[in-house]
Amino acid sequence: MCTPCCVSQLACCCGSAACSCCCNCCPKIKQSTGTRIMYAVYFLLVTFICGVMMSPTVEEEMRKKIPFFSELCVKMKAGENCSTLVGFSAVYKMCFGMACFFLFFCILTFGVRNSTGWRATIHNGFWLVKFALLVGCCTGAFFLPDEDNFLTVWRYVGAGGGFIFLFIQLMMLVKFAHRWNINWSSGVEYNRLWYAALALVTLVLFTIAVGAMVFMGMYYTHPEACLYNKVFLGINGSLCLVVSLLAISPFIQKLQPKSGLLQPGVISVYVMYLTFSAFSSKPKEVVQIDGVNTTVCVFPFNTGSESDKQIVTVVGAIFLIGCITYSCLNSTTRRSSAFLQVYRNCEPEAERARCFFCCGDDTEDYDEERSGSGQNVVYDEREKTIYSYSYFHFVFFLGSLYVMMAVTNWFHYDGHRIEKLLDGSWSVFWLKMVSCWVCLFLYLMTLIAPLMCPKQFEA
Repeated sequence: MCTPCCVSQLACCCGSAACSCCCNCCPKIKQSTGTRIMYAVYFLLVTFICGVMMSPTVEEEMRKKIPFFSELCVKMKAGENCSTLVGFSAVYKMCFGMACFFLFFCILTFGVRNSTGWRATIHNGFWLVKFALLVGCCTGAFFLPDEDNFLTVWRYVGAGGGFIFLFIQLMMLVKFAHRWNINWSSGVEYNRLWYAALALVTLVLFTIAVGAMVFMGMYYTHPEACLYNKVFLGINGSLCLVVSLLAISPFIQKLQPKSGLLQPGVISVYVMYLTFSAFSSKPKEVVQIDGVNTTVCVFPFNTGSESDKQIVTVVGAIFLIGCITYSCLNSTTRRSSAFLQVYRNCEPEAERARCFFCCGDDTEDYDEERSGSGQNVVYDEREKTIYSYSYFHFVFFLGSLYVMMAVTNWFHYDGHRIEKLLDGSWSVFWLKMVSCWVCLFLYLMTLIAPLMCPKQFEA
């Protein structure tokens, strides 16, 4: 029983077969889904390595626990104590290799319409060969000549690509909010309990948003300092209230009957998270209280050991990885190809209400199944592709640049380490604050676009 599974895994790694789990109790998986998951695993693996490279704690532990560490670094020509494998320059080179990997496949798969051609076969299989290619790209980046000029140019390329990816990420959040509301609203036709689910989730979302705003008002403002915090907290809270009222206003409801409070609830929670992250990334402010210099407008639960700050850092890192992965995997489906069109008045029968609606593909037409000792694989792209292969790799290319900039603290990389992911600077503060306004603007445009172009948005 183990032999057929090993043979199938070998065919997956060195051939065109789709990858699957060896356990036959796992639910069947579509080839298109499995392929995207494998690329996401590669992406997350390199991202994890970049995080390790920016951690002096890991470097110190390796030096202590690996025998002959210094000698090994010299033999690898990695500098004293492997100095060339740590720091922002190493992250830039790793992400350069990953970006080249995805850019190559973006060009290779341009114009692919189904999974029967040789280019689609390479895209969906040969995982061991592609892993070796990824390792080769990342390793080769460390041998690039003229390092100083390369880092300078690549830094600006990374900033441009990172901004574009951030915009795509914000668009995906707005799309996610709309699709969530449309999907659950479609279930009302056959089960009124979906009304209760919508109401409960909406209440929870607005409770979190309001609670976050109160929390930041209490701990991230001060009578004698933190002027930016006071102003922007008031602006962002007011904008969230405005878009929430617009979403349920009569003239919006007339053209978009399915517009409700769930969407602004999702947007408000994300805006509050970005606001909190921006406040945490701003340089610390010190005021004199009773003749003593005191740091104000910081995370309040400080035990003196920085443990609470590390918890917030870990949560921020998990949220960052989650947003990046979701944006890469879901920005390339057929539903996402026309961003504004998904908000037209959809017929309820076009959607099937599901709790985990965002985990499925756009089609349920199965072409073929492979049964064996392991997990069944559904080949769902014989006639046409479920997603754009080329655009999929292009999004991962941009995601590589975004990871590079986020892990190295954008332009303030000197002395930065991964343990201080939330410790930023004014540039990081403004980046996150502008992201709040862009997110609100995108959602606002989805509300008023039918008023501006009524013919285009007719059902």
